[in-house]
Amino acid sequence: MEKLIIEGGVKLEGEVRISGAKNAALPLIAATLLAPGEHVLKNVPDLRDTRTMLKLLENLGVRSQRNGDVLKIDSTDLESGEAPYDLVKTMRASVLVLGPLLARLGRARVSLPGGCAIGARPINYHINGLELLGVTCDLEGGYVDATIDGRMKGNTIYFDLPSVTGTENLLMAAVQAEGTTVIKNAAREPEVGNLVDMLNGMGARIEGRDTDRLTIHGVENLNPANCAIIPDRIETGTYLIAIAATGGEGVVTHCNPSHLPSLLEKLRATGLRIEETESTITVRQPNGSATPGPLKGTDITTSPYPGYPTDLQAQFMALMTLASGISAVHETIFENRFMHVAELQRLGAKIKVDGHTAVVDGCSMNGLSGARVMATDLRASSSLVIAGLAASGRTEISRIYHLERGYEGLVDKLTALGARVWKEQE
Repeated sequence: MEKLIIEGGVKLEGEVRISGAKNAALPLIAATLLAPGEHVLKNVPDLRDTRTMLKLLENLGVRSQRNGDVLKIDSTDLESGEAPYDLVKTMRASVLVLGPLLARLGRARVSLPGGCAIGARPINYHINGLELLGVTCDLEGGYVDATIDGRMKGNTIYFDLPSVTGTENLLMAAVQAEGTTVIKNAAREPEVGNLVDMLNGMGARIEGRDTDRLTIHGVENLNPANCAIIPDRIETGTYLIAIAATGGEGVVTHCNPSHLPSLLEKLRATGLRIEETESTITVRQPNGSATPGPLKGTDITTSPYPGYPTDLQAQFMALMTLASGISAVHETIFENRFMHVAELQRLGAKIKVDGHTAVVDGCSMNGLSGARVMATDLRASSSLVIAGLAASGRTEISRIYHLERGYEGLVDKLTALGARVWKEQE
C-alpha cells in the first residue's frame, strides 16, 4: 500500500484542469451493454473505479480500448449476465449493470454491491422498480438473480427518496420496455442528465431531463453511443475548497459552474470571492491573497440535487475548521458519513458530533498541525488532504486507494498548484 505525504502550509495558486465525472462515467460505461457494436465515450477519467467497471464488463465478454481520455467499448459479444462478488465488492456502482443486462439478455445475476462504508445504501429501489416492470428478482447467497420472459412492460415507478443509481438503473432497464414508464421523484443530478443525453443519442425516447419526473417511451432497438462525460463537479468543488483552505487563489478550468449552485453560494457566504465563466471558476481570498482575512463560519445541510452535495460535505467541514466562529454541518443523506471527524481531530480540529450534525469551532488563529491519519472513504480522504495542505508541518495519509477511486492525477494536479505532496510506500 501507498501513503500520501503532505508538507503543509503552502498557498495553492495557479490553474487546475478538471477531469470527467466519475459518477457520470460509471453509468455511461454500463449503458454500453444495451446495444451491440462499438461505443465511443470521451472525457473518461482514468480512475480505480472506471478500471473496475471496465474489468467487470470484460468479464461479461465486452472489449475496451483507451486512448487518452477516449474510451472505445465493443459490446457486440456480450456473453455473460453475471457480475461476480470479487469485482462488485469494491464498488457500489457495479450494480448499474443490472438494468442493461436485463434489457439486453433478459437475465442478470449481480452480487450485492460494496464500496465506501458510509451507510447501508440498500438497493431496494432498484429491485422494487424492476419488479414493477415485470422482472422476477430473487435475493439469495448475496446475489440478485433477475429474469424476465420477453420484454419488460412499462409502468409507473415512485421513489420515496430520490436515488441516483436507482434512477439510472431503471432508466437503462426501461428504454427498451414495451409501452411507457414514468419515474416519479427521480434524481435530478447532472450525472443523470448525462445518461439521459447518451441514451437519447442511442435512439431512446426519454422526456423530463433535469426534472424529478422522467418519462421513458420504450423502443425496440438502440444504436451504439458516441458521447462525452461531463466535468466532475465533486472534483471541481474539492479543488476550490483546497485552494481556499490554504489561503491561496486560483482558477479551476474545464468545469461547469452551473452544476454547483449550492457550493458556490456557501463559499461566497464564507467571504470568499467567486467568479464564474461558462467553464471556469476563480476563487479569491476575502481581502486579497496578500492579506487574507479569516473566513466566516457557515452552516451547510446536505440534500439531493440541487441542494448541497453530500459528496462535498467532508471537504467543506475541513474548510470550516479554519474559519472564525461556529458552523454546523447537517448530514441528511447517509447515516454514517462523519468518520472523517476523528481524523480531522488528530490534526487539531475542534468538532463535536451530535447525531446527524457536526458542530465545528473554527481555529483560524491556531490553525491545524500535521499528523498521521487514515482515510476511511473516498470523500473523507479528500477532506484529510485539504486539512493536511492547510496544516503546519507534515501529514501522512494512509489507505489512499480510496482517493484513487475518484481523483485522477491528484498528486500531479496539486503539485502544479504549488503543493508539496508525494506518495511513499507504507
